[in-house]
Amino acid sequence: MTAAILTGHGGFEKLVVRNDVPVPQPKVGELLIEVGAASVNNTDINTRIGWYSKKVEAETSNGAAGGIASIDDDDASWSGTSLKFPLIQGGDVCGRVVAVGAGVSSDRIGERVIVRTILRSYADYRPFESWVLGSECNGGFAQFVVAPARETYAVNCDWSDEELAAVPSAYGTAENMLDRAAVGRERVLVTGASGGVGLAAVQLAKRRGATVIGVCAPNKAADVKAQGADQTIDRHGDLVAALGSETVDVVIDLVGGPQFRQLLELLRRGGRCAVAGAIGGPIVEIDIRTVYLKDLTLYGCTFWGDQVFENLIRYVESGQFRPVIARVYPLSDIVLAQQDFLSKSHAGKLVLVPPRRRQPKPTFFNQ
Repeated sequence: MTAAILTGHGGFEKLVVRNDVPVPQPKVGELLIEVGAASVNNTDINTRIGWYSKKVEAETSNGAAGGIASIDDDDASWSGTSLKFPLIQGGDVCGRVVAVGAGVSSDRIGERVIVRTILRSYADYRPFESWVLGSECNGGFAQFVVAPARETYAVNCDWSDEELAAVPSAYGTAENMLDRAAVGRERVLVTGASGGVGLAAVQLAKRRGATVIGVCAPNKAADVKAQGADQTIDRHGDLVAALGSETVDVVIDLVGGPQFRQLLELLRRGGRCAVAGAIGGPIVEIDIRTVYLKDLTLYGCTFWGDQVFENLIRYVESGQFRPVIARVYPLSDIVLAQQDFLSKSHAGKLVLVPPRRRQPKPTFFNQ
């Protein structure tokens, strides 16, 4: 099959598209999926350059093209353990089931599916432990991928494969943050609001009845408002001056960086801040007095409860949101897609499409 192979931590030269990669075979409890589309996420770049290593203190864009010189391979992953190369990345998968492993009903063959990015099966469903599709196991930047059957969800809707491929990582992350912070009819601030996760958070917060403020570049303001934001503010400006102290109930933060201290100033007493990214830099300044004197709650959000993805499937099938697709690329243009992603010139998701392949008769691995 054709697949984009990550050969190690580093620059774009570590991404190699090959046409001779063996098609994986599903093991017990797994499915084989022919990938229809897979979208690009910030974690693809972070994983490639080793940004998750605790030795890295700079923002995501530092070394995104050429790699980072000083990292520790042993902790440069979501799980804090070393990755196994070669690796097929891609945490977002939409496709069709073409084969099943032992213990999985053959009735699932033919289903159009998406896969939960944060996988619990491989961690025996222990709380706050997970594997990430495309990190601890091979992902969707290929013609075929295997995934746990119980974490692969059939979806019945009229969306394109490209639209469904935009859902798992971005909308899963956003819904998880909103769920963890128990967002309701409140005033919610979303940082990085024009990106994939940011726009998802705007849409999903709005469906909960929130008044949404998006932080973005001025040239993206119209795009963010089109997805439901009631107000936008310039990401380069003084956030407290723009909104006033203690004017926000919940912050959904995907950026971190030097503005993080201001986010806590914006929160009302008893406010909540959910964090699931640090593209502006992982090392932030906090006045701890602000946290305890205002009775603030800070949520770190990686692990997804089972209800998060189940909610998303329900939202999709009932048409409660629609992803914004900025551009679609053939899988062979994965480097160009990442370059465009890093340019931050788009609003919405960038999606990769592998070459189509004529299928042989469906194979069963559960005899």
